[in-house]
Amino acid sequence: MRIFDAFHLSNGDFNEILAFLKAGGVIGFPTDTAYGLGADPFHEAAVRRIFEIKGRLESKPVLVLVDSMELLCQIAVVSEPARMLARQFWPGPLTLVLPALPNVPRFLTAGTGALGVRWPKSDFANRLVHALERPITATSANKSGHQTATRASEVIEDIGPDLEMLIDGGQLPSAEGSTILDMTGPSPRVLREGALPREMLAAALDGNLQ
Repeated sequence: MRIFDAFHLSNGDFNEILAFLKAGGVIGFPTDTAYGLGADPFHEAAVRRIFEIKGRLESKPVLVLVDSMELLCQIAVVSEPARMLARQFWPGPLTLVLPALPNVPRFLTAGTGALGVRWPKSDFANRLVHALERPITATSANKSGHQTATRASEVIEDIGPDLEMLIDGGQLPSAEGSTILDMTGPSPRVLREGALPREMLAAALDGNLQ
């Protein structure tokens, strides 16, 4: 496994990571909530490799990261309530599940027509997205059902033999993942409460929350 230090990356190192992603590679990398599995979300073989690494059936949409509202609007239908939440809580630990636009591949949405999207606080994650000029996947870097990883050593222990490249961003501040909010139905619905408290979302939505 090729391991890079996120805090001491040379331009050559970063370009090597980018080239690997563009060629369909899958990396382990730090976000603001946990280590994720990063790949080009429009590269079918790379996305299917993520499912293989996690040992997960292709039944759930893959989370992707963006670094701007402009990029979000290129892949998802953004309602006014979703736009308001994004303005208030992004960058941060809120994942919005939104209707995917027709240009988003079916293999990425697992046939659901929906997509989980987040704009992270992580400098490294944002740098990657900006350099790629497209979203990047960020589903958690662990076997399905296992504890999320907040250290590179935990990624290595859980999925190391299946991973070719890892960016070590040190100890991440919280073991809690992002709060996941489904915005595809008539009312916003919390699918998982994480680092962003439900109460804050309820207040922002004037109590219109399931």
